Amino acid sequence: MLQSHNPIAPWSGPPIVLVGLMGVGKTTVGRRLAHRLRLPFVDADHEIEAASGMSVSEIFAKYGEAYFRDGERRVIARLIDGTPKVIATGGGAFINDETRSLILAEATAIWLSAPPEILVERVGRRNTRPLLRNRDAGQVLAELARVRNPIYAKAHIHIASNKAPHEATVASILKAIGL
Repeated sequence: MLQSHNPIAPWSGPPIVLVGLMGVGKTTVGRRLAHRLRLPFVDADHEIEAASGMSVSEIFAKYGEAYFRDGERRVIARLIDGTPKVIATGGGAFINDETRSLILAEATAIWLSAPPEILVERVGRRNTRPLLRNRDAGQVLAELARVRNPIYAKAHIHIASNKAPHEATVASILKAIGL
């Protein structure tokens, strides 16, 4: 359930797109941010699942990561339609050159980051992450951070999502976008 923080003046800028590693809080923070900005919230992974009729894990298992990333790119392109909204992306979305170029040109990209040890704690709560299946989450997340963080750093705004309530991250985002 959303905290009782009151909505503020609605955002009239471009779509806000949250990027970052799995477990950083893109969906939870995105929902709360959208509520505060009185905007629709869209989770790109949920949109992919609705369009394909399969879970992200099933798509990975049946067709592989490249197929998933292509569908992800098309869904995100459809979501970034110029109307204000908050979009949470999957951890690998911003790594795709085409997807990243679109997000940077047509949206406000916000990179949420957290140290791998915090991410391990968060992702351990659910077993739905295809890239972690039957692997050491700490090793995978440390490697993903090493490879992906320099790419995430191209986002317009960087917000640390450390061991604090999600509302603290939302407040940091609101401040960074001037609200």
